[in-house]
Amino acid sequence: MPTLILLRHGRSTANTAGLLAGRTPGIALDELGREQAAGLPARIAPLAPVLAVTSPLQRCRETLAPLAEVRPNLAVHTEDRINECDYGDWTGRKLGELSDEPLMSAVQQHPSAAAFPGGESMRAMQHRAVEAVRDWNARVEAEHGPGACYLMCAHGDIIKSVVADALGMHLDLFQRVSVSPCSVTVVRYTALRPFLLRLGDTGELDSLAPPPDQEPPPGDGSATGAPDAAPGTGTGTGTDASEAPVGGGL
Repeated sequence: MPTLILLRHGRSTANTAGLLAGRTPGIALDELGREQAAGLPARIAPLAPVLAVTSPLQRCRETLAPLAEVRPNLAVHTEDRINECDYGDWTGRKLGELSDEPLMSAVQQHPSAAAFPGGESMRAMQHRAVEAVRDWNARVEAEHGPGACYLMCAHGDIIKSVVADALGMHLDLFQRVSVSPCSVTVVRYTALRPFLLRLGDTGELDSLAPPPDQEPPPGDGSATGAPDAAPGTGTGTGTDASEAPVGGGL
């Protein structure tokens, strides 16, 4: 089965303003976010993804733009199911204000019970995101072979919920996962179980590429260990004081 590169969009103007952007239109990358996106082609190059999938929101499309420019033949598909969580009435509000909302305790401690007023539940968010990943896994394998690698650019809570599913974690534990802007999380799916190869990685990815003397499988764009062995180890980022309770944080 394929290897999935989960990419969080670069830092946005909402991140720096402390806003819960949600699906607000017109949220662009800030200056640092554009720099992060500009460095993406070199970081991703060793993995040679066969295609890219993106959330429809502007900040994700802007993050992928430098990669698409360098690789004009890379097909980029828009996938509504990896859109940001619908935060409903919370959309556009200051994160500092939301900390006083009674619902915030559930979002932090019992997210499987949390539903945003006028929006969606966190259970629904995870369900649609995981369904999208599974469907794209099947499509990529059918079109490019089981050793293929593909890229998916999405949002903090979406990525955290996919990671929780891959690790067999209950959604109530997903706030323990941290993914910073423009970080890369890599999941290798197999017939028996997924393996988390990277978590919130902001550095090089060369070590995931096949050795030069090893012929990759047809369509392969990433390192793939034996399907039933844990290939490699991941690097994570700790949660710090800037981590937002929803929306993925800074």
